[in-house]
Amino acid sequence: MKTYITGGTLVTPHRILPSHTLVIQGEKIIAIGSSELPLDPGAVVISASGYWIIPGFIDVHTHGAMGTGAMDATPDAIHRMARFIAKHGVTSYLPTTWSATPGRMMEAIENIANCPQPEDGAHHLGVHVEGPYLNVAHKGAQRPETIRLPDPEEYEAWLETGAVRLITLAPELEGALDFVDRALPAGVEFAIGHSGATYEQVVEAADHGVRQVTHLFNGMLGLHHRRPGTLGGCLVDDRLYTQLIVDGVHLHPGMVKLAVRAKSPARSILITDAIRGTGLPDGDYDFDGQVMSVRDGVSRTPEGGLSGSTLTMDQGVRNLINFTGLPLQEVLPMATSVPAEAIGWGGRKGILAPGADADLVFLDAALEVRKTMILGRIVYDAGVDSKNY
Repeated sequence: MKTYITGGTLVTPHRILPSHTLVIQGEKIIAIGSSELPLDPGAVVISASGYWIIPGFIDVHTHGAMGTGAMDATPDAIHRMARFIAKHGVTSYLPTTWSATPGRMMEAIENIANCPQPEDGAHHLGVHVEGPYLNVAHKGAQRPETIRLPDPEEYEAWLETGAVRLITLAPELEGALDFVDRALPAGVEFAIGHSGATYEQVVEAADHGVRQVTHLFNGMLGLHHRRPGTLGGCLVDDRLYTQLIVDGVHLHPGMVKLAVRAKSPARSILITDAIRGTGLPDGDYDFDGQVMSVRDGVSRTPEGGLSGSTLTMDQGVRNLINFTGLPLQEVLPMATSVPAEAIGWGGRKGILAPGADADLVFLDAALEVRKTMILGRIVYDAGVDSKNY
């Protein structure tokens, strides 16, 4: 049976199509046409008049929400997280780990590898392994006792699961580029993060095939006009996609504008870096043995450093529009098609086009999420959904 979504303004995200009809059959988009497109008898018709219809958001860096997270290593934690982020327009995501002991890392990865997709939440596309192969001098909120050099015995076990999609590492570490060379042919992408790499080491990493940067500016060696450092290399090398936490805390709005100008929307990825306190009131939350205090929506370590965020993707999109002054159609790719391309899902996720997955979101005039659809099924409807996420 076909489903027709009629009367909405489609943002594909590269074109705006007012008063168009989107046709879904099964899990796929099969057609896009004008409002005069004839409807099949007996088809399901959903009126989208007054709404923006956009591709579902893709968050490639999120640790948790609603008191749960990837490091809990249980299907219930993943599903609870998935339900919450679907409410905020996320249809696909990478549950993201945290530096931990080898056993804890493996438990988290295997859990995601074996976790069935929820019927009422966002679908994970694999695992983002952040740590433990980081530079301890740029650890951020990661625990120093869990940070270590790349270990082939450890990472070969990760690769055997087939679930690892993205890995954040410091490319200057001994053995890091050997790991990149080993894992890229297995379909794994890499991001420079928590790194003190020199400009030259950043370029060398990109030469080896590294294509992303984890939370630009945060957790890396900063910029100097005679020593461009990690940040300089990441800004200048056009091969690198850069992740941005656009919560107004991790980055000043002016720096968000600068970063997007430097990299362009085509190389900028909106992320949340959300932690388990996301969606909950201010309080103290345990994050795999480390207490994080959330005050006024800002998560910090006991020492006062920033520790992830409580940002949601829909709020991030609204912030990007406000911080950069760019219109929706220029901001939207940073939350949809660009992350899809960066993790190898371009053409299938992050776009509205025939043949793409029917992952889409209804936004109202204030850019608030009203409905979320994944693979042709509505998994969240603000008008009828009163679940306790």
